[in-house]
Amino acid sequence: MPNRLFIKLLLGFWLCSSLIIALVGLLPLLQQNHDRAPIPPHLQKVLATIAQRIQENPTLLKSDFLRRWERHRDMEGKPLRLYLTNSQGQVINTNRISRGVRSFMLMADEEKQPISHQFKDELVFGPYQFTLEGETYFLYGRLPDTHPRPWFFFFIENKLLTLSLAILLSGLLCALLAWHLGKPLRSLKKSADALAEGDLSNRVDKTTTQRNDEIGQLATAFNSMADSIEAMVKNQQRLMGDISHELRTPLTRLQLSLALARKKGQQTTETDRIAYEAEQLEQLIAELLELSRVKLSTNETKVCLGLAESLSQVLDDAEFEADQQGKKITIDIDEAIELSHYPKSLSRAIENLLRNAIRYAKSDIHLHASQTSGQVQITIKDDGPGIDPAELESIFKPFYRPDSARQRESGGWGLGLAITEAAISAHKGKIKAENREPHGLEVNISLPT
Repeated sequence: MPNRLFIKLLLGFWLCSSLIIALVGLLPLLQQNHDRAPIPPHLQKVLATIAQRIQENPTLLKSDFLRRWERHRDMEGKPLRLYLTNSQGQVINTNRISRGVRSFMLMADEEKQPISHQFKDELVFGPYQFTLEGETYFLYGRLPDTHPRPWFFFFIENKLLTLSLAILLSGLLCALLAWHLGKPLRSLKKSADALAEGDLSNRVDKTTTQRNDEIGQLATAFNSMADSIEAMVKNQQRLMGDISHELRTPLTRLQLSLALARKKGQQTTETDRIAYEAEQLEQLIAELLELSRVKLSTNETKVCLGLAESLSQVLDDAEFEADQQGKKITIDIDEAIELSHYPKSLSRAIENLLRNAIRYAKSDIHLHASQTSGQVQITIKDDGPGIDPAELESIFKPFYRPDSARQRESGGWGLGLAITEAAISAHKGKIKAENREPHGLEVNISLPT
């Protein structure tokens, strides 16, 4: 029960607000407990001595006895001020009464016993009660006195600053709670984004899944869902590869039968057509098997190798093909670029892009590769007719053939760019195509090192 998210939110905000209210509310009580105390014995003795003198000589009430006494010093050498009140609470020896003394008289009346109270710059104490000629009198004293005050008294005297600090403290506590709840949610969002971009192996970290609240349950459910999705996609891709592989057996028999027929002199226009279509089927099956292999990343291990070295054969073939068609290809790859990759898959991806560029370019093709912090950028440009902007996002889908000048006369099954996209995704990279001005196509690849 305590691990439920509702309980955490409730306790978090409730404790935060309660703590702030308690701290602010306790300050006056702390001040009161610190300032108010029983009357010290030596001051009690001073008041008792004065009261006894008055009781022994009642005429002192009408003289300046109390004023003359005030000229004396207490035991610590501080000037003492005296106040004498009657039973109605009226001060009878002076008309000059400070606000602090009046407040103290009310405090002492509530306490019902002699006390002392430390004001900012004076100590007031009393009352000492005595009776004279059937009348009750109360004697109070005041000393100029300042004592070191606890540090928290600073907040009592600066209420605006105290309020500001209370708001800041409450913000910090709430921020801590928000971070505690937000961190696992950010981890969950990161994994969801990665899954949406095709990274089926990404999972929520163990720190989040091991939580005992609803967020931990959600993370565990998300990982289970991702496991199921990854398994289904891989099974589908494996099924496509298995079917393509199985189709090769009857196709091989068909091609063998055609070869035997030709040996027997049974070659006709129809058998030539059958042979052509069988060859097309053979190429289609080979493309499907390649797509399945690249997506599953099977039979290949990542190696850390120079990009120029890995693509050397592909680049030589591209230069030869461009030269045969009377076109110019410019290759700019820094020899220092190295990255961890699947050599065959990456080579096939670049080969498909270069062949497309050579096929549709009017005269010039450019390949440029550069390395930035943690990324390798590969750009392939041509000066061909380009692609309809509405179809740029779809050209990497399997069997998609745009209704543009680049594809209508090209033949093929729309699997070349799908294989390229699968190879880049297997490297955790990104690929994007965009039209150039005034014409042509530019394909940008970003690969992590």
